[in-house]
Amino acid sequence: MLEKYSELLVGESIDETKEKVKVWALYSHIAKSMPALAKHWNGLYPDAKEEMMQIINEIKVMNEQHRSSSQN
Repeated sequence: MLEKYSELLVGESIDETKEKVKVWALYSHIAKSMPALAKHWNGLYPDAKEEMMQIINEIKVMNEQHRSSSQN
């Protein structure tokens, strides 16, 4: 399921990308369903929060590139 989700989301399903998609999906779910927990974690681990923001931005860019290439 993760392999197909990664492929549909960003256009590839290599191991590194699947791991980033997994981390992104889990963090996104926690941030939406338990925002206080995400805020607490962000406060305790600012370096990890920065790394998470980089992964989120990378997934976003990859998704936008995949969608634009799929439309053409």
